[in-house]
Amino acid sequence: MHIIGVDFTSAPRKAKPITVAHGSAEGDALVIETLCAHPDWASYERWLAQPGPWVGAFDFPFGLSRELVEHLGWPQDWAGLVRHCARLERARLRETFRAFCDARPAGSKFAHRATDGPAGSSPSMKWVNPPVAYMFHEGARRLLDAGVTVYGLHEGDPQRIALEGYPGLVARAVTRASYKSDERAKQTDARRDARALILGALRDGSHPLGIRLHVKPAIAARLLDDPTADLLDAVLCAVAAAWAARRPRYGMPEKMDPVEGWTAGAAYDGMV
Repeated sequence: MHIIGVDFTSAPRKAKPITVAHGSAEGDALVIETLCAHPDWASYERWLAQPGPWVGAFDFPFGLSRELVEHLGWPQDWAGLVRHCARLERARLRETFRAFCDARPAGSKFAHRATDGPAGSSPSMKWVNPPVAYMFHEGARRLLDAGVTVYGLHEGDPQRIALEGYPGLVARAVTRASYKSDERAKQTDARRDARALILGALRDGSHPLGIRLHVKPAIAARLLDDPTADLLDAVLCAVAAAWAARRPRYGMPEKMDPVEGWTAGAAYDGMV
């Protein structure tokens, strides 16, 4: 089975491209074959439009909090919500979310999705540190335009299955130490050591998803030596996709909120 993992950015460029890990899975084994960089939207969109089959996990939030969407009176079906947000300029989206937060008491500024707690992820309306709201804004519309199936949210091409991924879900289960930075001064040996710990756990399957990673030495070296960990994050998403591909409903809750979505691999009540 063709498995992909996507480390996403809302502003792709040569220095910070969208990174896609391609691999194949059989049972609990995942072989990563190539790591591809898409430095602009045109390159990424051309790849996304290609035929499958594949199951992939993408590192950006697919939905928004139902509490937020209902408060704003926005569409409560995923395709309608994504199209509505796509019509908003980034600044308008930011100011809308800021006004929502400003009206709320300290300590509960952001509206969270049900998956945020189990996944350990930031609220999808957050526009700074990290700016995942912009990632939703740019990423979800391109999934919709490409006609892929966004599992649980939108039916499209059944040969291309997109799942929401979050690299931190597995990485933090292995080590709480920081393993990446885009700032040169923070690209330390200690962070490389943390990447080595994560890679070791992936290789022997000693992490919550249990997928055993196989990579050639040249790819392993690239994963260790990339201080931004964009490559490793793409592989972590591929691990989540490989885990999900083996499970009914791709491991998602039976009653997944069609506005919020769910992160592949995040635990929920009744999960086995």
